Amino acid sequence: MTPEIGERAPDFRLRDQHGRPTTLATFDGPVLLVFFPFAFSGVCTGELRELRDAGSRLTASGVALAGLSCDPIFSLRVFADRDGLDLPLLSDFWPHGEVAASYGAFDDRSGCPTRSTFLVDGAGVLRWAVHNPMGQARSLDDYVRAVEALGPPTAATVRRKAK
Repeated sequence: MTPEIGERAPDFRLRDQHGRPTTLATFDGPVLLVFFPFAFSGVCTGELRELRDAGSRLTASGVALAGLSCDPIFSLRVFADRDGLDLPLLSDFWPHGEVAASYGAFDDRSGCPTRSTFLVDGAGVLRWAVHNPMGQARSLDDYVRAVEALGPPTAATVRRKAK
């Protein structure tokens, strides 16, 4: 079931390409969760390279970026190293696709996440989402507009990490 805009975003605990555990609360403020079907595929590679090259247009406003796929962490590490991707790439490998499914972004037929993106504000609430067909890249300009509409982070919208 896909969570609705204005609802709390599903929490998760996944490992990034370096094996570090990551939860939604790991991100102090807003985060753009970019689900992608497969590392090394043409459209996914193009999208993540575009985020790498233009990420400062998003991160300058305090929004973090994270990619999520069902690829194992070892594949994500090679993918990130090969393409100079410095954003966390989170592995939803096992239980296979559980986090993607909690966001309504898992395709049972192909066994991978759909091409979906969710903007979660600093309070953990879904503020924006986009879902594109498997072979259609998402627009960086759409991301920028969504982040700008969120406005600057405030003390009330920044999550505090548990100590």
